[in-house]
Amino acid sequence: MIRLAPIAANLPATVPFVGPETLERQAGRPFAARLGANENGFGPSPRAVAAMQAAAGEVWKYGDPTSHDLTHVLAAHHGVRPENIVVGEGIDGLLGLLVRLLIAPGDAVVTSDGAYPTFNFHVTGFGGVLHKVAYRDDAEDPQALLDRARQVGARLVYLANPDNPMGSWHDGHAIEEMLDGLAEGALLVLDEAYAEFAPAGTIPSIAPDDPRVIRMRTFSKAYGMAGARIGYAIGHPGLIAAFDRVRNHFGVNRIGQAGVLAALTDGDWLARTVARVAAARDRIGAIAADNGMAALPSATNFVALDTGRDGAFARRLVDALAADGVFIRMPGVAPLNRCIRISCAPDAELDLLAAALPSALRSIGDRDEPAADARL
Repeated sequence: MIRLAPIAANLPATVPFVGPETLERQAGRPFAARLGANENGFGPSPRAVAAMQAAAGEVWKYGDPTSHDLTHVLAAHHGVRPENIVVGEGIDGLLGLLVRLLIAPGDAVVTSDGAYPTFNFHVTGFGGVLHKVAYRDDAEDPQALLDRARQVGARLVYLANPDNPMGSWHDGHAIEEMLDGLAEGALLVLDEAYAEFAPAGTIPSIAPDDPRVIRMRTFSKAYGMAGARIGYAIGHPGLIAAFDRVRNHFGVNRIGQAGVLAALTDGDWLARTVARVAAARDRIGAIAADNGMAALPSATNFVALDTGRDGAFARRLVDALAADGVFIRMPGVAPLNRCIRISCAPDAELDLLAAALPSALRSIGDRDEPAADARL
């Protein structure tokens, strides 16, 4: 028998997400509409594609282990110093490294119940103790997070702004006030994966050297490069330098580095993508209304649709759509799980959703009464 280390031996053999490829293999056919993973179906900039194609011939080389060029371009892009930037294998990879750096077995970490599960996966994987607070009005609750962090002496407090899975967001001033209320010794992990889609005023004004916060960004969403696995964090130079102690020094691939460098030069493509996503949000909202559901306001590239029922109903709807070739997801915790979540996509895929949704609803019937107290 293989003997696992104590922490790993006591963890369930699960992962935060079951990939659509796994579901396709189980079903024996591909999805016709891939609307569940918050990917950007509008795709990357043609400049990024060309740069990655050009770099493919040099894939025999390791990528620059310091991501020097990308770090310096990102620093200029954000008006910070290179010492404020660390590049990693997406936000997921950086979250794992951050937890490894700061959380010892038994240390307290605070997050929202129903928020991004990959963060929780890393915390439990390193022996941290998760403390969760409820969403309030379908949004993460900054004050509740602060209160719980003080109660338990949390080392890390996680907040996504805009939020996944609900698409809600807070004004930047609320995040700045949250920092002022943070207990000494706690670090705010501010996940800004959807920042490019957010309304004006959402992104807080925070000094890059502020030791109370680390901010996570990605090329997976607005830049349409989820498969490249490139993310980065902005933070105090002391914390950023500490990543060198634990990171995979060749983890950021050479082709991805070339692609995101080119993507950063194509502001017109990014602006067009943001506009396409906004139009897709409106289309998803119209499809929802046509089928007796309500679209929640969203500052992301997905929309949460309130089914007006409970989580069991939403789960049956997810499964019924999957059987018809439409892949979507849903939040995992009540009362958020009364919703289904639809990623923004080109019209051809939303056409498939519009065609499949009425029949999926008919197939599952009205076996549940509308939830009277669906919202917190």
